[in-house]
Amino acid sequence: MTTVEIIFLGVYFSVLCVLAVYGSHRYRMAYLYYRHKFRLPTPKGVLPAMPRVTIQLPIFNEMYVVERLVESVCRIDYPRELLEIQVLDDSTDETCGIARACVERHRQKGHDIVYIHRENRSGFKAGALENGLKTATGEYIAVFDADFVPSPDFLLRTVPFFADSKVGMVQVRWGHLNREFSILTQAQSIFLDGHFIIEHTARNRAGCFFNFNGTAGIWRRITISDAGGWQHDTLTEDLDLSYRAQVKGWQFIFLPEVISPAELPVDMNAFKSQQHRWAKGSIQTARKLLPMILKSDLPFAVKREAFFHLTNNMAYLLMVLLSALMPLSMVVRFQHGLYGTLFLDLPFFISATASVCVFYVAAQREQGAKGWDRFKYLPFLMSLGIGMAISNAKAVIEALLGQQSAFARTPKTGAEGKKITTIKKSYRGSKTLLPLIELGFATYFLGALWFAIDNSIWGSVPFIFLFLAGFAYVGLSSLLEGRLKVSESAPAPMQVSEEQTRRAA
Repeated sequence: MTTVEIIFLGVYFSVLCVLAVYGSHRYRMAYLYYRHKFRLPTPKGVLPAMPRVTIQLPIFNEMYVVERLVESVCRIDYPRELLEIQVLDDSTDETCGIARACVERHRQKGHDIVYIHRENRSGFKAGALENGLKTATGEYIAVFDADFVPSPDFLLRTVPFFADSKVGMVQVRWGHLNREFSILTQAQSIFLDGHFIIEHTARNRAGCFFNFNGTAGIWRRITISDAGGWQHDTLTEDLDLSYRAQVKGWQFIFLPEVISPAELPVDMNAFKSQQHRWAKGSIQTARKLLPMILKSDLPFAVKREAFFHLTNNMAYLLMVLLSALMPLSMVVRFQHGLYGTLFLDLPFFISATASVCVFYVAAQREQGAKGWDRFKYLPFLMSLGIGMAISNAKAVIEALLGQQSAFARTPKTGAEGKKITTIKKSYRGSKTLLPLIELGFATYFLGALWFAIDNSIWGSVPFIFLFLAGFAYVGLSSLLEGRLKVSESAPAPMQVSEEQTRRAA
């Protein structure tokens, strides 16, 4: 074996090793979850009086869901004289007229609701929230994105936790209005269930930092200002503010039993856009805050969890590198008669892939799934995660290089259940050239699959097939997106009943 081939295999195994470490971290999350599962958060004390609350609704070109959002927020059970609602609209399309009319309609019904429109999107969502705080009258600030449908008891179940003067933010769990829409939305719901049910609960109850998710949460107003306010030098202003606040000593509470349903992206390009923003923003936040966190006097366990939390998306960059190296590694070792060494890969792949199974099966079990329903989407989940690696790796590289980009909103369609909604072309996820690269990787793995079968390297076939299926599905779905009809007309107002909200939760 040549020196080049030895170095090549060394790099390959190094990548596998690091990915196995990140994959094994899921085992720790599951362990912490079950260790602290029954440490249920309870309010410490009683507030002397019900406080004034401002609910901020930041929107940008949300013509299909803005009425649904406002109507659901106006159904929240809280004294009207203590509740202010701000519709923070940066829209440039028909949303402006729809939102203004909706706000006026509810103001005439007696709600303290205001419409605030900005001519420019300075700071994007963070800028809109910051601008709204200038006139907000609430002692506490709740935030809901346009695709959410909060339950009427949201404030009654979250505000009591602020009786503890150390609590700065309370986050609730996301539900899914259109989980059943497609296999893609099923997968997204499982990903999010894992994040909220397992990760958030584990981090919060183990005394580590976790983050406000940008929506479906409520802040003590002085916590926001004490932590430095909303800043827009990252694409994840929520993650950024969360860590700054917790470093300052503020405590966060996560309530998994309180659920706010939301709409999942229904097309691949919209999903990729959302994941790109989250991946890039998390690495931007890591670059901004991680050095300060690691140098601080925080406990080692908190620092360790912050490191894995903020750098987790680096795994996508390594996944792309692994995708390029894995077939070549198989060929090199086979040609040198080192077929037996292929089994050295197995512990690393088990550390990475089996952890995915354990993590998401646990999440679905806690979510209420039974029997086969806990397992049936696992192969697709693993393939989808692999297929998304190229898009998310691009986001990581942009963040590492300090490349700034605009806040790209995730298009909302008002989809519920399996209902297909007619939408405007401008509300569809944007297409890029990345699908061609993804299909190139799929072709590459098709060749690797043929080589493995032709030479009876059966141990590699399942893993190669996962990579092939993932890249092919993501690439083809991105190129052939067209399930939603295109229309240039405005939609009728959409409403979600309380019964629909309950089913989604």
